[in-house]
Amino acid sequence: MIKVGLHGAEFFARHGYYAEEQILGNYFVVDIEVSFHPHGPLSDDNLQHTLNYEQLYAIAAHEMKQTRQLLETVAQSIADTIKRDFDYITGAVVTVKKRNPPLKGKVAASSVTVSL
Repeated sequence: MIKVGLHGAEFFARHGYYAEEQILGNYFVVDIEVSFHPHGPLSDDNLQHTLNYEQLYAIAAHEMKQTRQLLETVAQSIADTIKRDFDYITGAVVTVKKRNPPLKGKVAASSVTVSL
């Protein structure tokens, strides 16, 4: 089994429960790990035998543009799209972190993780 990961992908988006969050926007960080069995020998050095992390980034970028209230919904939509586009995966873990969430104290980030 192989794991391909994308770590620390940064996006500006307008996710948030409160209207102000959707107006002002915020910075988010996405981490993705996907497990699968290769389609052929990796010694062939062929991209077709693995999962292209550039495609994972494109999925995350697309889903981050869809304004949502909950980080859970964002993470689940990224995971669902990965599963739909790569039906051969055996598992996926998607974490979405919101930097400096609007709380009454200083918090570096809040996060949600979804596993398939």
